[in-house]
Amino acid sequence: MFAMMKELPLSKVYQFIEPGPVVLLTTQVPGTKPNVMTMSWLMMLEFEPPLIACVVAEGNYSFAALQKQHKCVIAVPPANLAKIVTDIGNCTGGDTDKFGSFDLTPLPASQVEAPLIGEAIVNLECRVKDSQMVKAYNLFVLECVKAWETPKLKDAPMLHHHGYGHFSVDGERIHIKSKMR
Repeated sequence: MFAMMKELPLSKVYQFIEPGPVVLLTTQVPGTKPNVMTMSWLMMLEFEPPLIACVVAEGNYSFAALQKQHKCVIAVPPANLAKIVTDIGNCTGGDTDKFGSFDLTPLPASQVEAPLIGEAIVNLECRVKDSQMVKAYNLFVLECVKAWETPKLKDAPMLHHHGYGHFSVDGERIHIKSKMR
């Protein structure tokens, strides 16, 4: 059986473990323009209140804003925004007004300074709950304090990152009865 398998380089493991959708993370420090970055390294930690762990590299422009404000928005874009999402991820907020350059609609949030994204399926207003692992791993634990959905996009397919410019789009959805609520 092992003869049919080929060793996988450890650098490619993440391409198979990425479970969640590609998201957009917005931040805003008062007196500055809002910023948005593309992110795919996140995971759920708890259901209620919703806790989300995410990695924001120290070199990202959004890292400093998240460190300073301790607030952000996680927006889940539909797959038809794949080109915009990729372009956002290929530039820095340090020299690019991403909302202006990529025709995203910033909408006011109710609990945080960072804007919601009008084109998103879902927007999650978040506060940093735990930053103990930031120094070692750039890992923030966020608590979702308010959530918004766009009803007309509730069934829109999401984008999933598989590394090095490769993505997949949600396919057919199936439902299997669960005893969990």
